[in-house]
Amino acid sequence: MAASIREKQTAALKRMLNFNAPPLKNTTAEPVWKVLIYDRFGQDIISPLLSVKELRDMGITLHLLLHSDRDPIPDVPAIYFVMPTEENTDRICQDLRNQLYESYYLNFISAISRSKLEDIASAALAANAVNQVTKVFDQYLNFITLEDDMVILCNQNKEHISYHAINKPDIMDTDMEAIMDTIVDSLFCFFVTLGAVPIIRCPRGNAAEMVAVKLDKKLRENLRDARNSLFTGDTMGTGQFSFQRPLFVLADRNLDLATPLHHTWTYQALIHDVLDFHLNRVSVEESQGSEASPAGARPKKKNKKSYDLTGADKFWQKHKGSPFPEVAEAVQEELDTYRAQEDEVKRLKSIMGLEGEDDGAISMLSDNTAKLTSAVSSLPELLEKKRLIDLHTNVATAVLDHIKSRKLDVYFEYEEKLMSKSTLDKSLLDIISDPDAGTAEDKMRLFLIYYITSQQPPSEADLEQYKKALVDAGCDLSSLNYIKQWKAFTKMAATPANYGSSGVKPMGLFSRVMNTGSQFVMEGVKNLVLKQHNLPVTRILDNLMEMKSNPETDDYRYFDPKMLRGSESSIPRNKNPFQEAIVFVVGGGNYIEYQNLVDYTKARQGKRVLYGCSELFNAAQFMKQLSQLGQK
Repeated sequence: MAASIREKQTAALKRMLNFNAPPLKNTTAEPVWKVLIYDRFGQDIISPLLSVKELRDMGITLHLLLHSDRDPIPDVPAIYFVMPTEENTDRICQDLRNQLYESYYLNFISAISRSKLEDIASAALAANAVNQVTKVFDQYLNFITLEDDMVILCNQNKEHISYHAINKPDIMDTDMEAIMDTIVDSLFCFFVTLGAVPIIRCPRGNAAEMVAVKLDKKLRENLRDARNSLFTGDTMGTGQFSFQRPLFVLADRNLDLATPLHHTWTYQALIHDVLDFHLNRVSVEESQGSEASPAGARPKKKNKKSYDLTGADKFWQKHKGSPFPEVAEAVQEELDTYRAQEDEVKRLKSIMGLEGEDDGAISMLSDNTAKLTSAVSSLPELLEKKRLIDLHTNVATAVLDHIKSRKLDVYFEYEEKLMSKSTLDKSLLDIISDPDAGTAEDKMRLFLIYYITSQQPPSEADLEQYKKALVDAGCDLSSLNYIKQWKAFTKMAATPANYGSSGVKPMGLFSRVMNTGSQFVMEGVKNLVLKQHNLPVTRILDNLMEMKSNPETDDYRYFDPKMLRGSESSIPRNKNPFQEAIVFVVGGGNYIEYQNLVDYTKARQGKRVLYGCSELFNAAQFMKQLSQLGQK
């Protein structure tokens, strides 16, 4: 199977850190020691892909931020990895004037303009440092890969391209152009790194369409300039799409506002929803011992611990998409097997401390030496296993605390019923006015989902009653104002998104985890199991990928940057189903949709789907944007 985008971006970074020469595989030679200078954008791109240890193996002794105070290190080459912005180029010129390093390898995350290059050139001349600027490269790496099949555009300044920024009622055309250019620049970098020219499909009349038109133009211009095209020659040969091009579906966040507000039940999405989870690193507050502090005492200060959830963590790879109860069971099983192995090592130790030189002991000794040797050699592996088990125990316990204190299982089940139009077992008003169920934000999310998914909006009288209950629960209603406008607008434009017949079947309470030996006290938490259903984004992808005819996607526009004349057609030339597709949500995405696409792909042999979004937000961050939009 061809390389994933994560492998491709990692390979590109390693090549850059090796002075833009392909890293040699099996040399025993010492790497060249060098300094890496990056800005915040570069830091965000590198940190999910390369650990400090891997950087050190590549010869990076120091990695520093461009805009920090750096001391001169005269006899070392410096590799720069920065965005081509005004203040970055100024700072590079200043470094040249101050003669900080022996030689400079300038790598720009996305293409640098001619005028900025000339600024650097004149600074180098003035500083008499022309010979030291060894190479200048455009890396086209302006996107962040979080999973093998997931990318986001940026993390710094993401408010510039957020849902709020795109949907502001008073946005100027020039601002909108700038936002679209930023998004297109990143997507262009993504396709250069992927080494493929996609076939683009998008809905009409929204931000996604604007992105598609601009991206098509940018790809087309690059392909036309045959001498300098980034998609020809040796780079293309390694492309994973050597015989078939990928389908690129641009979707707009407005097509489905319920999913980002939805309470979730799978491990990764839950972590993102209730904990601080950011660029694959989760921060958990550790409670200092569970004993209650005496009344009136100051609450103990909580320590924050950060953990990286990476591709190397087998448990994470296997369970990040599992429903939470399964994860709790799996952590418990891992713990039990680990304890058994640990006991075995202890047992051998006690035998080895044998006193007395009688024959029995000696024969036992030779027998056990072999066992002990193998036990000792498996120690590093055991310790790593222990670290991962502790990590997931802590993270899962933190998630469980939220589930229990906020009754998230109740919310999740109720929202699934709302979204799939099943019969409800209790009234919405009961949940909103129940002081024990969830935070004000949870209630607001539930109500917004009800409002978005309902065929008929509630009558004025009912709405007033709901509003009163929500205000009593401490909710801020400004997000509702925005959703009302949005709903009135989409009603004119289209029918509400249909969420498929999802269903949740409760499976009786946790059986295994309930036994006393378990780390997790799950009393009262429902063991819900998910049935596979497709969310709107997945359904649109399915229609376009399998070439199904469906009123929802029939008038999607079709762009093929490789055709000479940009013919305006929505008639696909290609009648075969696609094997590879990329879905990109303009206006932000979330792990719920990502997981839904992963499950969709698992069920189909040989298909590959990649999920991308302009920013990754959890429900709280999305609510904040909706509230800003709804403030009168």
